[in-house]
Amino acid sequence: MNSWVRYSEDSDFSIYNIPFGIFSYNSSSPRIASMIGDQVIDLKAVAETGIFDKLNIDNSVWESNYLNAFIALGKEITNSVRLILQKELCNEDSILKTTDVFIPVQEVRLHMPVKVGDYTDFYSSIEHATNLGKLFRDPENALLPNWKHLPVGYHGRASSIVVSGTNIYRPKGQQKPADSDPIYGPCKLLDFELEMAYIIGKNSNLGDPISTKDADNYIFGKVLFNDWSARDIQKWEYVPLGPFLGKNFASSISPWVVTLEALEPFKVDGPVQEPEVLPYLQYDGTSNIDINLQVLIQPEGQEENIVSESNFKYMYWNMRQQLAHHTVNGCNVKVGDMMASGTISGKDEKSYGSMLEISQGGKKTLTLKDGTERKFINDNDYVILRGYAQKEGIRVGFGEVKTKVLAAK
Repeated sequence: MNSWVRYSEDSDFSIYNIPFGIFSYNSSSPRIASMIGDQVIDLKAVAETGIFDKLNIDNSVWESNYLNAFIALGKEITNSVRLILQKELCNEDSILKTTDVFIPVQEVRLHMPVKVGDYTDFYSSIEHATNLGKLFRDPENALLPNWKHLPVGYHGRASSIVVSGTNIYRPKGQQKPADSDPIYGPCKLLDFELEMAYIIGKNSNLGDPISTKDADNYIFGKVLFNDWSARDIQKWEYVPLGPFLGKNFASSISPWVVTLEALEPFKVDGPVQEPEVLPYLQYDGTSNIDINLQVLIQPEGQEENIVSESNFKYMYWNMRQQLAHHTVNGCNVKVGDMMASGTISGKDEKSYGSMLEISQGGKKTLTLKDGTERKFINDNDYVILRGYAQKEGIRVGFGEVKTKVLAAK
């Protein structure tokens, strides 16, 4: 496809992408948009041209503060919107050429794309789980007995998921030094977790499991996801019920939702799963996605430093399996629910998806370009996640999620 909107070859937002998000401009209320190159596409203004008329979409949908109402229209409608936009952006005689529907991205404010009702975080990278098992348990038996039999997950806190550009505060909580009773204070071991998340695009009924075969019909699209972790708080509290204050203080996401359909060309085979999984977790076809991922740390006023380069294709448990397991007991899902992958680590040190792994639990030091050192994240550091898929000249990316860490209140 060749678009008459010009953009650079390395743009995440090519004609093959056409993601969805929420923006505001000047004093306008938030509303739905798409993106091509460095131009935000105001979909309310596009709808006013009439090119979506045959879809019979109520005008109020375009003026929503979140994508939920749009997503709930169903994939037949949302995919049609995306395909119509692609067609018009390649049509030299398109009415969009003569209308004011494009706004430079630097002039707008991007908002949370969806209202998240429920949020689940999985633990689906075998490399990450093995690295942590070696650090904290038995180097010879790093994985717990259940890990290769089911996608481990926990229910997280939806209210503290924030969009890129939202500062977070260093959390406070209880910690247990090795040589004293528990203490209370600011987290000393603040960490990022390189993750991706998918957004539920269709309601299911209580009591009705979703099969791996049908899972794609319930997944609207994906975002980058930084699941912040307070490692010292987490270590003291997690037995016996798992993550709580060490995780629920903030998670950061990218503002543009890239549809599952845009990512279809980048599907690849996943790792061989041994032992064989139970029938409800078995699936046909390719279910992993080749998405290049990057984490950078930028001290305030200094240069960016690449600290991790990983790939979503490494995931042991794929999205279809996660959703099938999540609902096999009859749990229902709703439009806007968010399911995070868990930390995405690769096979070598350059691809580790957390400072906990990079620093080997604080034993190793990372030196940045400005000469400062890190074992975990400092106050006033920016942490940046970026991701894109690329194949045969087609590039589909996510932009970035960038977050500054402020000192504890």
